Amino acid sequence: MNGLFGKVLNLASEEVILELVKTKCRPTPILLYGLECFQLGKADLPSLDFTFNRLCMKLFKTRSITVVKDCQSYFAIDLPSCDLKAG
Repeated sequence: MNGLFGKVLNLASEEVILELVKTKCRPTPILLYGLECFQLGKADLPSLDFTFNRLCMKLFKTRSITVVKDCQSYFAIDLPSCDLKAG
């Protein structure tokens, strides 16, 4: 994923980068790979969400979690904790 960011972060729009991430990198499965083998504690899900939120902060060039949450809502991006609860 860092390779993708390195190549297109300053060239492409957020919409294009998000579509590339969704189709090529699949960040949530990468973060969640192998977690079914572990029993996650209460602190583990927020840690996964933090990692994903930091990725979004880098993408949207902001340090505001409010802006990140709004962008995630606008682009229909689920946090890893939501994916784990649903799965």
